[in-house]
Amino acid sequence: EDCLMASDKAIELDAALGSHAIQCRETQGEESDKFLSYFKPCIIPVQGSFSSHWRRSGDECDGTTMFRCEGEHVARLREVPFSRSSLDHKAAFIVDTPSKIFLFSGCNSCIQTRAMALDVIKHLRENRHCGRCEIGIIEDGKLASDSDAGEFWNLFGGYAPIPRDVPDAANGGPMTTSPKKLFWINKRILVPMETHVLEREMLKSDRSYILDCGTEIFLWIGMTTLVSEKKTSATALEEYVHLQGRSSIGRTVIMTEGHEIVDFKLHFQHWPKNVVQKLYEAGRQKVAAIFKHQGYDVAEIPDDKPRQLISSNGCLKVKFIA
Repeated sequence: EDCLMASDKAIELDAALGSHAIQCRETQGEESDKFLSYFKPCIIPVQGSFSSHWRRSGDECDGTTMFRCEGEHVARLREVPFSRSSLDHKAAFIVDTPSKIFLFSGCNSCIQTRAMALDVIKHLRENRHCGRCEIGIIEDGKLASDSDAGEFWNLFGGYAPIPRDVPDAANGGPMTTSPKKLFWINKRILVPMETHVLEREMLKSDRSYILDCGTEIFLWIGMTTLVSEKKTSATALEEYVHLQGRSSIGRTVIMTEGHEIVDFKLHFQHWPKNVVQKLYEAGRQKVAAIFKHQGYDVAEIPDDKPRQLISSNGCLKVKFIA
């Protein structure tokens, strides 16, 4: 219900702004780099399922929290169980204790990840500890005898080697491409369109379409569709994603005719160059669509031709009448 309500409000906001925006559906844990780039230093989860207690604003932090930080361009932070088994060599880990914040850098983590983890630590120090907290940095694979390393490993009951990283199963096999599926939406019912090659001419301005490309799903909304029809299309998209069991997998993008993104156009055999349509002409089409929706028989609106006020043929005479 929350997803459907959010979709309706997004459609209303988009209509109020002129239906020019691109809507991208972001799911927790599967956010795009562009979405995460708007949050500085990053999105810090507040779930508390693995931590003892979370402090409220202005209170002292009571308990120990552990985060896993990864990513090269943007920081992806998630809370993990406070346990030695959560450590690995691929990421950077932040252990937030009441008196000190530790940074454990995996030997296979990149320098960008470590730098972003330091930015997160600075944020935690200023906002959760009011700047009154020490910072300890521990390098993976270096059995240093400094106090920071000893204090860090004592949190886990003493030092123990971390097992080697297991390669991801997804990276081991060949990439498989799912066949593209195109549907047009008829009152929340998805009607499949049998085609081997996608062409731009298949998309009509008074309809909405769903293009399922496997890893990403697009909702294309025609320019002359009403706001109520756009909401129905967004609801059909949410139901389709839920029935497919892909609520937390893949990417979902909603766009309006004339404002398609490049990733969507690349799935079509031929996509003509954008023709900038005059606002007046676009408005006439929308008015005609509204009248048709209300049951009126609206003929094709002819193009306006400038009237010739004075004929240029023959002999032109100007007379003065007193």
